[in-house]
Amino acid sequence: MVLKKPSSLNLSVAAKVALIILLDVLSTTASYFLGIWFRYDFAFENIPAAHMQGFLSAIGPWCLITIGVFMLFQLYSSIWAFVSTPEVFRITGAYGALAVIGVLVFHFDGVVMPRSSMIVGFLINYICTVGIRFSYRLSRSVLKKFSHMTHAAGMKNVMLIGAGDAGRALAMEFSNSDFVKDHLACVIDDNPFKVGKRLCGAPIVGTRGDIPKMVEHYKIGKIIFAIPSASARTRKEILDICATTGCEVQTLPGIFQMVNGEVSVSKLRKVDPQDLLGREPIKVNLDEIMDYISGKVVLVTGGGGSIGSELCRQIARANPRQLIIFEIYENNAYDIQMELRRTCPDLNLEVLIGSVRNTNRVNDVVGRYRPDLIFHAAAHKHVPLMEESPNEAIKNNVMGTYKLAKAAARFGVKRFVQISTDKAVNPTNIMGASKRLCEMVVQMMNRESATEFVAVRFGNVLGSNGSVIPLFKKQIAAGGPVTVTHPDIIRYFMTIPEAVSLVLQAGYYAKGGEIFVLDMGEPVKIDTMARNMIRLSGYEPDVDIKIEYTGLRPGEKLYEELLMKEEGMQETANKLIHIGKPIEMDDEKFKEQLARLDKACKAEVTNIKDVVAEIVPTYKRRQESNA
Repeated sequence: MVLKKPSSLNLSVAAKVALIILLDVLSTTASYFLGIWFRYDFAFENIPAAHMQGFLSAIGPWCLITIGVFMLFQLYSSIWAFVSTPEVFRITGAYGALAVIGVLVFHFDGVVMPRSSMIVGFLINYICTVGIRFSYRLSRSVLKKFSHMTHAAGMKNVMLIGAGDAGRALAMEFSNSDFVKDHLACVIDDNPFKVGKRLCGAPIVGTRGDIPKMVEHYKIGKIIFAIPSASARTRKEILDICATTGCEVQTLPGIFQMVNGEVSVSKLRKVDPQDLLGREPIKVNLDEIMDYISGKVVLVTGGGGSIGSELCRQIARANPRQLIIFEIYENNAYDIQMELRRTCPDLNLEVLIGSVRNTNRVNDVVGRYRPDLIFHAAAHKHVPLMEESPNEAIKNNVMGTYKLAKAAARFGVKRFVQISTDKAVNPTNIMGASKRLCEMVVQMMNRESATEFVAVRFGNVLGSNGSVIPLFKKQIAAGGPVTVTHPDIIRYFMTIPEAVSLVLQAGYYAKGGEIFVLDMGEPVKIDTMARNMIRLSGYEPDVDIKIEYTGLRPGEKLYEELLMKEEGMQETANKLIHIGKPIEMDDEKFKEQLARLDKACKAEVTNIKDVVAEIVPTYKRRQESNA
């Protein structure tokens, strides 16, 4: 791309202004001449010499006055392609001023011209001024329609959903922008009073129930959802209808785009799976979170991962005295370090490399920095991988948590928040069983130390590293197939910000020993989500992109639970966050079992799952279960 020099760019603008000034002078001269000609029945020979002389002597100064008034009302600063109602108001204001000036000038100067000719000339000139300014936009529209007709092969007919402010802004871009090559064919809006009207020339043809019929009638190739203020349920209902059409679907990111004035075709994105969850995002009390984090030293383990890095972002905004990131993967640590240095330059940030499996390193970090709060997000989380390397799951998840928890108790950490998972409930895989052991460690440590130990349990996180959604996106982009383990498998889903909000809110509510659980609404069928993602990308499942069922993976079950029966359910001030009560256990016996487990995993025994099953009675390996 070659950038023009400022001087040449200014010359181009000056030339355009000069052209429109010339057109204004010509139209003013022609308008007042037509006024005289009209006065004398369009017969030039009937015009008295005195009146013609008056016209010739006055028109030059009047053109200069007109240009001066137009400049005063900024009629030469508009962008021609976007001339609309505001310009008409400014033109009307300018002609109001010209009317006053005209009365005064012609009265005191005594120029002899018929009043009727001046009135007619004045009105013609007003029409010409408006016409000149709208002619460029009109010609662009005509050329754009002609271009659509001649380049129909590479163009898509677009359906716009939403005739509100956002829809109107997008519709104007379709009319005016040279960079939008598609054709806005029709508009859908749930307000029945708008049906039958037009939005920037495009017909409003029906409500959401008419979407499939109108897609077929107008041969729609792309649908744009432009209702940023829609509730999650409304969004899901409409997008579910769109998914049945086989069209590509795009949407505006959210209501903040309206507030910032950022509604444009360039802001459109493909529909995210979170648009299909059908529930409102969880809301937390930010004041409470700020209150207990502000001024504190906070340690985040696994701070470079999906959850850990978002924890660091939100904690950084809560004004901690110091944020310490502890991460074993240096690339992840470097990425979050660079991001926070850029976005939070005043943050007291320390980024450390190390593993929670290293007792001396953990004790050194906690003892040196003496954090007030620890958020423990470091863990192995991939179910199939951990099935093949179960000893690593125990070393990292269980023993790493135990070592960090003992260091927290030893050095007087006020609060310790363990990141857990719904897979810890009645686990059928070693990863879930290891996380259940982590919860047991946390609850045991809470009973024997002044540190408040809690765990936060949530479901699958949309967009996290290794989750199913990024996998589906890659498979769709590659043309398929999209792999689903089982047609009936269901999961609870939440977004990364929701997961982190839950963790932070739980840290505020903590009194010690609790397991916090998020109400994530209804579980989502993975097969349905995969099919909707394919449809909303503009393809037909099993026609354009095949879906393959690969069978449940080792340790995987059809559905996840959030609580064991004996844990019960208690509400918090946030109605979407619940508490599972601690389960009674023999702490001394558990310590002995942990010691045996530690010895077994270090020895790389092949029966580590059997050892775990003796400690976690709810752990049922998949071949022993019906799940």
